[in-house]
Amino acid sequence: MNFNLTRTSFSRLLLALLFVAAGVWHFVRPAGYLRIMPPGLPAPLLLVYLSGAAEIAGGLGLLWPPTRRWAGWGLLALLVAVFPANIYMALAHAQLGVPGWVAWARLPLQLPLLWWVWQIALNRRATASGPCSAPTARRAG
Repeated sequence: MNFNLTRTSFSRLLLALLFVAAGVWHFVRPAGYLRIMPPGLPAPLLLVYLSGAAEIAGGLGLLWPPTRRWAGWGLLALLVAVFPANIYMALAHAQLGVPGWVAWARLPLQLPLLWWVWQIALNRRATASGPCSAPTARRAG
């Protein structure tokens, strides 16, 4: 089988890999995520695991066309939901032992990540193909 990995397919695979790897990292090293969890949230470890599972599910969902749009909406919601942890990390970076430039640089990086998810999962043109697009015959019309 001859697969033609288009730029969109490559971007989709890369984004899926990013989310799956980040999600796995929640289970491998939860302490790093617990450290940036805003105080007062209930069951912090459970929230770390749930967000990790959501990242894994969302990343895998990007790869299968029938679940791509749902995965996109879920990942957008997840990125918005975890943004308070990024704000907390920026404001409390000294107490958390995180370099200030890293903590503050992470905040604007959410915007391109949101855009990337939108383009890959919710853009009508991008959602039509699988993870690897095989050449197809064009229909006349």
